[in-house]
Amino acid sequence: MDCSLVRTLVHRYCAGEENWVDSRTIYVGHREPPPGAEAYIPQRYPDNRIVSSKYTFWNFIPKNLFEQFRRIANFYFLIIFLVQLIIDTPTSPVTSGLPLFFVITVTAIKQGYEDWLRHKADNAMNQCPVHFIQHGKLVRKQSRKLRVGDIVMVKEDETFPCDLIFLSSNRGDGTCHVTTASLDGESSHKTHYAVQDTKGFHTEEDIDGLHATIECEQPQPDLYKFVGRINVYSDLNDPVVRPLGSENLLLRGATLKNTEKIFGVAIYTGMETKMALNYQSKSQKRSAVEKSMNVFLIVYLCILISKALINTVLKYVWQSEPFRDEPWYNQKTESERQRNLFLKAFTDFLAFMVLFNYIIPVSMYVTVEMQKFLGSYFITWDEDMFDEETGEGPLVNTSDLNEELGQVEYIFTDKTGTLTENNMEFKECCIEGHVYVPHVICNGQVLPDASGIDMIDSSPSVSGREREELFFRALCLCHTVQVKDDDNPDGPRKSPDGGKSCVYISSSPDEVALVEGVQRLGFTYLRLKDNYMEILNRDNGVERFELLEILSFDSVRRRMSVIVKSAEGDIYLFCKGADSSIFPRVIEGKVDQIRARVERNAVEGLRTLCVAYKRLIPEEYEGICQLLQAAKVALQDREKKLAEAYEQIEKDLILLGATAVEDRLQEKAADTIEALQKAGIKVWVLTGDKMETAAATCYACKLFRRNTQLLELTTKRIEEQSLHDVLFELSKTVLRHSGSLTRDTFSGLSADMQDYGLIIDGAALSLIMKPREDGSSGNYRELFLEICRSCSAVLCCRMAPLQKAQIVKLIKFSKEHPITLAIGDGANDVSMILEAHVGIGVIGKEGRQAARNSDYAIPKFKHLKKMLLVHGHFYYIRISELVQYFFYKNVCFIFPQFLYQFFCGFSQQTLYDTAYLTLYNISFTSLPILLYSLMEQHVSIDVLKRDPALYRDIAKNALLRWRVFIYWTLLGLFDALVFFFGAYFMFENTTVTSNGQIMTTNTHMIFGNWTFGTLVFTVMVFTVTLKLALDTHYWTWINHFVIWGSLLFYVVFSLLWGGVIWPFLNYQRMYYVFIQMLSSGPAWLAIVLLVTVSLLPDVLKKVLCRQLWPTATERVQNGCAQPWDQDSEFTPLASLQSPGYQSTCPSAAWSGSRPQQVTLAVWKGKVSAEPPPAPGCSHRCCSSSPRHGCPGSLVGMLV
Repeated sequence: MDCSLVRTLVHRYCAGEENWVDSRTIYVGHREPPPGAEAYIPQRYPDNRIVSSKYTFWNFIPKNLFEQFRRIANFYFLIIFLVQLIIDTPTSPVTSGLPLFFVITVTAIKQGYEDWLRHKADNAMNQCPVHFIQHGKLVRKQSRKLRVGDIVMVKEDETFPCDLIFLSSNRGDGTCHVTTASLDGESSHKTHYAVQDTKGFHTEEDIDGLHATIECEQPQPDLYKFVGRINVYSDLNDPVVRPLGSENLLLRGATLKNTEKIFGVAIYTGMETKMALNYQSKSQKRSAVEKSMNVFLIVYLCILISKALINTVLKYVWQSEPFRDEPWYNQKTESERQRNLFLKAFTDFLAFMVLFNYIIPVSMYVTVEMQKFLGSYFITWDEDMFDEETGEGPLVNTSDLNEELGQVEYIFTDKTGTLTENNMEFKECCIEGHVYVPHVICNGQVLPDASGIDMIDSSPSVSGREREELFFRALCLCHTVQVKDDDNPDGPRKSPDGGKSCVYISSSPDEVALVEGVQRLGFTYLRLKDNYMEILNRDNGVERFELLEILSFDSVRRRMSVIVKSAEGDIYLFCKGADSSIFPRVIEGKVDQIRARVERNAVEGLRTLCVAYKRLIPEEYEGICQLLQAAKVALQDREKKLAEAYEQIEKDLILLGATAVEDRLQEKAADTIEALQKAGIKVWVLTGDKMETAAATCYACKLFRRNTQLLELTTKRIEEQSLHDVLFELSKTVLRHSGSLTRDTFSGLSADMQDYGLIIDGAALSLIMKPREDGSSGNYRELFLEICRSCSAVLCCRMAPLQKAQIVKLIKFSKEHPITLAIGDGANDVSMILEAHVGIGVIGKEGRQAARNSDYAIPKFKHLKKMLLVHGHFYYIRISELVQYFFYKNVCFIFPQFLYQFFCGFSQQTLYDTAYLTLYNISFTSLPILLYSLMEQHVSIDVLKRDPALYRDIAKNALLRWRVFIYWTLLGLFDALVFFFGAYFMFENTTVTSNGQIMTTNTHMIFGNWTFGTLVFTVMVFTVTLKLALDTHYWTWINHFVIWGSLLFYVVFSLLWGGVIWPFLNYQRMYYVFIQMLSSGPAWLAIVLLVTVSLLPDVLKKVLCRQLWPTATERVQNGCAQPWDQDSEFTPLASLQSPGYQSTCPSAAWSGSRPQQVTLAVWKGKVSAEPPPAPGCSHRCCSSSPRHGCPGSLVGMLV
């Protein structure tokens, strides 16, 4: 067989990408082309089934087990379980197998249920009825049975069952309206166009007689890109070739609106549709807590191996003397004596590994998963984050990153629709230097004008009047706005004068604002009918223009154009776009006056567009048509060829004027940014807007302040100086101050030093990201990052979507590895949302694509404040305590077992009963920490919102640093020593009674191995549970029930386990042990004393640290602030550092020790001789409910 054929087949069926062929040919209606036209090559395509589920009935168990055992902890416990089954180990396999089985089962049930829901949704989608044409008749069948090439009929309000090429509709102009809310969330109506040669086919018989083939690109996930062409055969003539683009493609999941029915041919089906290709899962994000957890796990694994090695070596040292190796009561057999020494040592090593394996907490993983899953509901249930206006609440798309919300150091935010409302209002236009404002109010009176135009400059000349009307016509014609007569999801839009009512629909709010604005200035866009655009002029006369070509807007060109033909036969090209893309193409017009007005409006925060035109002669238009047709029918590099054609067409323009549209700042956006900066978070704004507009918005939202010195790193400056010189000059400027003053690593907020803000544009960023020409030291990235670190805020303007992601990635992988958060509301923000550690989508007017691709979604930017400063803070506090507590209680659990080996000849004898080994982490100590990790509030919600500086106390993973981890480990070791040796000294002196029992002489308690182990275990359970009670600040009846209920459950279980003879047990070594132990008074005293001694160091440490080195959070807990039921305000930082300022806080003197690190929040109120009671104080002098510890009591100081 030919090797090349084999290679082709392998590439065709095995390659991850369909690079074996770059296009596909589809035969419309499965009709072969006429003889001689082209070879008929039937191709195989997938059916129309959608599969979003992960498992099937047959592969669920093996696949799920495989995925679960890829987790290191699960695999480790599986190995331990197998070792217990294979060799003779001191503990039963049940002790490892049962917890492992519990974890695996709970996870499998959760994942199985989620996948069952996906199966259910898939089946509902795949079994939907679909109408398609077969032999000239309408036939109905299930969606999953559709094939590529089938002709489908879709009715109004139905969703498209697959990706279709639009052939015809019931509308005469061959258009239809579509909403893509389920794809990108945009509820606005988009207009799609039928193929020119098929739009007249309105019946099933007409469509069935269509003879055509479609050539198009292979499936790819970009929703807004499609390249293809259709060959329509009529008789035996050469086929008519028409280009196909995204305007001809109807996507699966989109809904047909305001159109009775359409016909289309299926080109992509099933998992090849663009919607299915966008199902691809996002890269898995892991939180900093999870990374710390894994590192701690490795440390404890090393400790475990060390313990096993030490015990193995000491065992053979102990047995080096013959009488110890073979005591008289345990003689070895001959085979045991001849056994290989190394094999015996390895078996003993494994046995010790099994004995000490409980130091690795397998149940911690399932507890963490439950905590994250259940805890995520607190965000969705938060009524403060529900937006009444839109009826939207917050969404949690992943619960794996809850605690990461409490660790954010950098926020990257979009501007339009995120910081602003994306609700555009036409403010003014400038024509030939004359400014026009609709209905200017002067002294409370609307200035009279018959045309509705109020001018604030001198009236134009006669030629100026012509330019003025041409400008208004340009705004009425150069757009993609549709007119709808009835209500729509965006609400009706009526003319301001209460006359004609026009509902304008567009995917761009800017376009609607401009068309509405020019309507208020006397020109009304009426409709597009039969390819003619109709407008109503100020004399109430209807003008008709034939729409010849649309040169669509794109983010690279930043402009759009239309070519129209007037009733008199004049051909015009009208172009509108950003000033940076229009001015270089202008050869005539009052550029300087208009440029000055544009810059002035930009400084005021208005969005500006420039409008230009040129008149085309028929010969010139013919050349343009040929140029565009050649580019449109190209299958290869169509976008590049179109861009080149547009570049040739849109030149030598005459400037008409400019428009200004206002996009209002969102409610409380400025307060939110101010609070985030006080929390130590750096905020960067990444936008596609021009520099002046974006800078004005940054001032309005308090990102830049009046005393902020702005540094520019823009293309304009780089043209004057080299990039190298600009970067080093900026570096010298910002580092000159940081050399003498300690700058806060988080935020530039400071009163005694210069505040810097950096502005960079997209072109400058591209130069920075490029390697140097001389190849020295790679690039300028490090120098740029050094400048950024010294700035309190950064504005990146003129940014493309991928550049936004580049910026996030640059900061994310800088040497500090800060935690980043990206927030945006549009499809252009998805790349940075996916790149950041935490991605948040704003459910806004630009659609839901950002919300669907994000980790969390919120209705408004203002909700970010509570999400980070409250929810994030609580999540981090709770889970960090959970992780440290789990390691602590397992050290307490296993270290006494290690010590016990020194007293039993390293014989691998267990200290605890099998039931205690199994249930310690599953039952006795699991529920209290789970409830703590869900409900703990170390300070109240109001205080966290009022004092953002408290967020700094937990920054940089503060509660999971090595210092804290070592403290918890040493605390566990100390407690374990107290448990073991405290119980040991109780049993130090023993006597033998007349019936052969061993009894302690000082306590008269029956002595034995299991009594000793049970006493140690009892003290341990009470200590670790009470330790958690001491750490709890927020007490509810649930906490009381779970904590005291867990202790009660342990006691009841022990009484039943040792007080009843269980028939299913072969031996019952715990029979009557617990009851006998509790019958001794000294045992009760020992339990109380040992628990007290164990808890004492932690109590003393907390008291001393709170008195000598308190954190800001501990000061709030100690009642430094005024009572919580009073309103508070932030005192400006400058006033805190002014000489005449006196703090109302008794402990305010601490601020002098960390002037640059902490922004101290001080509340207005009277100085009280006695500290005010903390909210919910349980002290008898306080009247509020018992929720938090009282600052006036010892307990309040402890917790």
